[in-house]
Amino acid sequence: MEKAIVIGAGPCGLATAAALQDRGIEPLVIEKGCIVQSVYEYPTFMQFHSTPDLLEIGGVPFVTPNDKPSRREGLEYYSTVVRRRGIRVRTYEEVKQVSKRDDGTFAVHTEDRHGIQACYETANIIVATGYFDWPNYLGVYGEDLPKVSHVFREAHPYVGRKVAIIGGRNSAVDAALELYRAGADVTVVYRGEELTENVKSWVKPLFLSRVEKDKIHMYWKTKLLEIKPNSIVVSRDGTREELPNDDVLVLTGFRPDRSFLQSMGVQTDLETGQPAYDSETMETNVQGVYIAGVVAAGSRANVIYIENGRFHGEQVASAIAAKELNQPV
Repeated sequence: MEKAIVIGAGPCGLATAAALQDRGIEPLVIEKGCIVQSVYEYPTFMQFHSTPDLLEIGGVPFVTPNDKPSRREGLEYYSTVVRRRGIRVRTYEEVKQVSKRDDGTFAVHTEDRHGIQACYETANIIVATGYFDWPNYLGVYGEDLPKVSHVFREAHPYVGRKVAIIGGRNSAVDAALELYRAGADVTVVYRGEELTENVKSWVKPLFLSRVEKDKIHMYWKTKLLEIKPNSIVVSRDGTREELPNDDVLVLTGFRPDRSFLQSMGVQTDLETGQPAYDSETMETNVQGVYIAGVVAAGSRANVIYIENGRFHGEQVASAIAAKELNQPV
């Protein structure tokens, strides 16, 4: 019988595991992909928005000479945390179902990538799943064409091609600049009339300069209507336009999956999409089920990230440790 099982080995899940260790509880972490799969899914040459100290977990220093760590440094850092802390992580094993028993404990049913099934028993469940499996689809005709992607990894495959980027946040701006430097013909389609305040301050001037010089073609206040094999159809100021196009990157963000929590009986607000939980303990309306990281956010998944989500683990660990001792949190 495990005292605690953490579902998800992202930064927030690992932070929770480390916090539990600090309180004498050795958790088991189950991850359907690799360690910090969410970071692995970032663009190949991405740099974090945050400084290293704001990404640290488990009391392990994030040592780098760079003000903003790279994706590769992030992967190395979080892997180092797992090794140094001796955190037990079962990778490439997906939790298929969690059922609550009459005695209040849980049965966690899993399946690995070879189809081998297993079942674990635990007193506490911490759901720390991310959101990169669930992109925000536009629902436009042609979005399922092979030339459409909801993720951007690197620019090389798009050299010399006409690429349309849908969106106007950090991921879209970063991709546009990298694609331009690689020699792609870049068009950005965005519903807004200006970039959001969240776009990195050191990147925004570079992007706007390229737009002003028409090196990146910017379509403000424009809606994507349709994607065709060799073009896209947009609406700008009520006027329908068809633009030649080879590839489309729909970089409109992702959303957490609520269905897994709901299958365990966790209530979700219909308007905000936010799970029901105690903001001090992170325990949901289902006793013994806790959440950590972006899964605690509502529809606005960008309000929780590594910088603040990593502290959820301390709250969860304190609550579970206090319960073990039958003390108030």
